[in-house]
Amino acid sequence: MAKLAPPDRPESWVTRVTRWGFNLAPVYRGTGARVTHISADWRDVRIRLPLSLRTRNYVGTIYGGSMYAAVDPFYMIMLIRNLGKGYTVWDKAASIRFRKPGRGTLYARFALDGADVDAIRAALDTARSVDRVYTVTLTDAQGVVYAEVEKVIYIRRDTPAAERDTRSEVSGAATGARS
Repeated sequence: MAKLAPPDRPESWVTRVTRWGFNLAPVYRGTGARVTHISADWRDVRIRLPLSLRTRNYVGTIYGGSMYAAVDPFYMIMLIRNLGKGYTVWDKAASIRFRKPGRGTLYARFALDGADVDAIRAALDTARSVDRVYTVTLTDAQGVVYAEVEKVIYIRRDTPAAERDTRSEVSGAATGARS
């Protein structure tokens, strides 16, 4: 079995505790998966999904629902953490394409590029909302793809650009009045 590449970005103690929280939370624990790494900047997350009694289906392979549930929350949470306050982020749609039956442990890596976060912020300067499509693959240790999950994430600012402009003008006028 090939060894998976080590994470490029280290965990912080906060993300390590968050990882433990995911792995202990009944809702995520029920998927059968385990979060193995969350980088300090929330731009790299990794999970492991073993074939076990908990994840095995009638024909002895990993249940498709476990595959999807194992990867479901991460891109949304990563964007929430990277965009910060003032944004609403929701899963809008998802699809899964099964390539091969999962007969052993599968892995997924979620990567978020800083340029994409900047592009989202820039797009929301002129648009009410944006949709972003992210794809994550479930692979074995050798990199063979067993499933591909496509997630559509809806993102908007909590206050529209026009309202933000009005607020800054009002706050500027109020500041000027004090001078």
